[in-house]
Amino acid sequence: MSAKRVTQERRSNRPLREVLDELISHTREIARRAREMKPEELDYAQQRLEWLADEVWRVATGQEAGPEA
Repeated sequence: MSAKRVTQERRSNRPLREVLDELISHTREIARRAREMKPEELDYAQQRLEWLADEVWRVATGQEAGPEA
């Protein structure tokens, strides 16, 4: 894939970029705080990671939002 096409994809698929940025931010936050987090916080963080991964997949494949959205 050429650099021009990659740049163009980033610009044309803004919803995907936004969901990926949110996933990355959340992952970094967990990595920084994991040892300090309570079990309930870790459970919620894991659920949110799974939801964000599902959102990335949905946006990347162009699928409609699921019933839980």
